[in-house]
Amino acid sequence: MRQDAEKFLKELLEAPSPSGFEQPAAKVFRERIKDYIDEMITDVHGNTMGVLNPLAKFKFMLAGHIDEIGLIITHIDDKGYLYTAQIGGMDPALLVGQRVKIIGQKGSVFGVIGRKAIHQMKPEERKKNVEMENIWIDIGADSKKEAQKLVSVGDALVVDVECRRLGKEKIVSRAMDDKAGAFIVAEVLRALSKRKLNISVIGVATVQEEIGLRGAITSSYSVHPDAGIAIDVGFASDHPETDPKQLGEVTLGKGPNLHRGANINPVLENELEKCAKRLNIPVQISAIPRGTGTDANAMQLSRGGATTALVSIPNRYMHTPVEVLSIKDLDSIITLLVEFLSKHPAKRDYRP
Repeated sequence: MRQDAEKFLKELLEAPSPSGFEQPAAKVFRERIKDYIDEMITDVHGNTMGVLNPLAKFKFMLAGHIDEIGLIITHIDDKGYLYTAQIGGMDPALLVGQRVKIIGQKGSVFGVIGRKAIHQMKPEERKKNVEMENIWIDIGADSKKEAQKLVSVGDALVVDVECRRLGKEKIVSRAMDDKAGAFIVAEVLRALSKRKLNISVIGVATVQEEIGLRGAITSSYSVHPDAGIAIDVGFASDHPETDPKQLGEVTLGKGPNLHRGANINPVLENELEKCAKRLNIPVQISAIPRGTGTDANAMQLSRGGATTALVSIPNRYMHTPVEVLSIKDLDSIITLLVEFLSKHPAKRDYRP
């Protein structure tokens, strides 16, 4: 991975952007692609669309969602402690003891997540699962009035961790799901801008995926693509407490994770496999017997329907502050998509 690309990925990952509050990350995404595309389209929902070769009849959509899981302030008590609800799904136990960044209306605010000390818990309490009502945010305020000078009910927040290298070719951060996919969309657009295209490629940083594929629904309706690929993270099965019988054999660093099943057009999937083989890029195949929980589902069902596929980035520890993926896999997926789209004919019949 080039140094400038890794810098962009780090900026994207560290920009706080829970569903409904995606503006900081969207700004980073737009800045990265603005000089390489023919059109930039933003909509009222918050989706960002970069368009290449807009006059071509065949429209191919790439989608990577730019929102992340987070929390939202629901209550400020008399002593200035904040109580929250989840934006998206996470294990509350992972929040205990974390540092957080609150997206306040007057700027970002630092806080920590507190819970009763283990010394003060009764034996039966220690055995219970952590619940959201039993943890709180401490921003150092001594009263509700003091806290309200900094934050408000409805402000969102994320766990405050930095993106770092893990070993030689892995990277760890919160929000790999799915800013890594949005990163790939941006890098593919930049690379394709130097190629002569037979089709129009629309790369979309979608919003609000974590709360119901909402941005992919609205952007797919606007783009009305003939075909589309969602780029998202997928479960790796190469760490303890995973079952390859359920997830398939998916390993970091072993290449893109492609899929077969109801949400995947078999012709498109086969063409991606053939392209990967030509490039000597190994792929890992998973079976999905129903609609996926990704933007591919929304693209497939938009308007009269579209040809869709899902390319997944193998990911460890999904929906935690320490999601881990392989830089090698990111590079392989970019290479695969650039080659596939740059050679795509002006028209292709994807009917099975």
